[in-house]
Amino acid sequence: MRHMIIAAFAALLIAGTSAGESRAATDEALAEVNAYFNAIETMRGEFVQFGPDGRRTSGRFAIQRPGKVRFFYDSPSTLDIIADGGSVAVRDRKRDTQDIWPLQRTPLRFLLDNTIDLTKDSKVTKVDVQPDLVSVTIEENTVFGDGSITLLFDAESKALKQWNVVDSKGQETSVSIYNVKTGVAVDQDLFKINYRKRIR
Repeated sequence: MRHMIIAAFAALLIAGTSAGESRAATDEALAEVNAYFNAIETMRGEFVQFGPDGRRTSGRFAIQRPGKVRFFYDSPSTLDIIADGGSVAVRDRKRDTQDIWPLQRTPLRFLLDNTIDLTKDSKVTKVDVQPDLVSVTIEENTVFGDGSITLLFDAESKALKQWNVVDSKGQETSVSIYNVKTGVAVDQDLFKINYRKRIR
């Protein structure tokens, strides 16, 4: 479950071509998505997540590129996800424990990179450009194993709206984001990992 959480949020800034799709239209759409996200330094918003069992969770997130992110899960969930530029921690507030991985060995590295170029990413396996949505499927192998992420972008604004994560066991997690604001002030304390905290 923890690896699916990290994979799901890695999708925020990740984003080839399906048969019959215009290569020019696909490249143009990906270039516009690149431009949109590469212009973002900070971002805040809210999310709703549906797990493989259909369970619904929600919360808030804050991002500062490069390298930093914080996801707060609302009650009854007790999880937080924190990246401080070097590591990623999944913290359980109730149990007061956490798991830590190197940032570069998790899918979140895409989210937090300085520059994203989806037109050159060999892991992009399918792009579907529709009048209202652009969907991008990416396959990736990380410390959590093989999996794929399909991202849904607004066709006009190129803003990320939703993503679906399928793990190596075929389990799917879906996340939608809303009330997203960019270029906002974020508290640097949000991105601090307590390395003294007990690790499972």
